[in-house]
Amino acid sequence: MIITVVGLGVIGGSFVKALKGKGYDVYGVDCDQQTLEMAKAEGCIIEGYLDGHQVISQSDLTIICLYPSKVLDFISEHTFKKGSIVTDVVGIKSYFLNQALSRIDQDVEYISGHPMAGREKKGYLYASQEVFQNANYIVIQHEHNQIDKIDWMRQFVGQLGFKSVKIMSPYDHDEIISYTSQLPHTLAVALMNSDDEKYETGKYIGDSFRDLTRIANINADLWAELFFHNRDYLLASMERFEKQFDLLKQAIASGDEKSLKEMFWQSSKRREKLEK
Repeated sequence: MIITVVGLGVIGGSFVKALKGKGYDVYGVDCDQQTLEMAKAEGCIIEGYLDGHQVISQSDLTIICLYPSKVLDFISEHTFKKGSIVTDVVGIKSYFLNQALSRIDQDVEYISGHPMAGREKKGYLYASQEVFQNANYIVIQHEHNQIDKIDWMRQFVGQLGFKSVKIMSPYDHDEIISYTSQLPHTLAVALMNSDDEKYETGKYIGDSFRDLTRIANINADLWAELFFHNRDYLLASMERFEKQFDLLKQAIASGDEKSLKEMFWQSSKRREKLEK
């Protein structure tokens, strides 16, 4: 089976590293020649290409690991093998999937995906098969998908180290991701930007601050695109958070110890439930 990974950054690079030794013929496409040479030298790809027109037309599976708008451009500019599967790792689905399906040939099976994994740093140097270990993966099913191809995709990503592979509609995906992924990024950004810098903050932080702000080192171009194309769901999640934050403020301001502790107990129980 011929697999081509397009975009060898953290996610694409982690795909080729996770696929190494699995019995597939893996090729890479990237705009950086040095990245392709590194991946080839490590034995993660057989060959690398700067545009990929030739290898894409022969690939049984194409994994496109680019920004949403760049994925759409790539689809429009390439011809995929008839009967092949094309997937992506884009963090928004409703808007994006409609655009992708309107551009790709009908004899190609398009199965959108979302690995819930990554790192703050960009580039192949930070890619690793460990990125996928015990992470979650979402396979997006739309009305034109063949069930057997969806099942194949679930089994395929399952062999790469993901602990959970869920199948969802693009709309359900965007709703839950607005809460579990996008909202935490807005909070990290707001927390970092609320620092009045009166003190040398870095000298006074502990693990809690480090954990909460790890994702504040954010890819501005990518996340602006993700936020705007999932605006309605994200704003709804932000409003629910604001209500809870206001309840905390009110309890503290009024000295309502009972209410404050009840909120603590509730959050503790919910957090413990996530691990089950």
